Amino acid sequence: MFASLPELLESTILEWELIFRVHATQKMFQLDIEETDIVNVLEKGNIIESYKDDFPFPSVLINGITEDENNLHIVVGIDSRSKHLYLITVYKPDIERWTNNFSERKNK
Repeated sequence: MFASLPELLESTILEWELIFRVHATQKMFQLDIEETDIVNVLEKGNIIESYKDDFPFPSVLINGITEDENNLHIVVGIDSRSKHLYLITVYKPDIERWTNNFSERKNK
């Protein structure tokens, strides 16, 4: 896949409202991830998986790097009608589960 979120949305992230779900906020706190890290990855990261059938909105998994050069995965739901991006979860990918710069799942 490897498109960026702004390419998918056909606009910049700043034109969308970012809504932090409780789980994502908890993970950010646990992992010491700042909102600026999230925005940076959403703007510059690559979509590595797409979940078109997710409910209530389709979502994507984005792989990116923070300003501190930490790898980060973000799952975001996309409500195109209201221009809302729902931050569902965020995590630091595990080298044991991911390959190709954390962009492909390892087969087990």
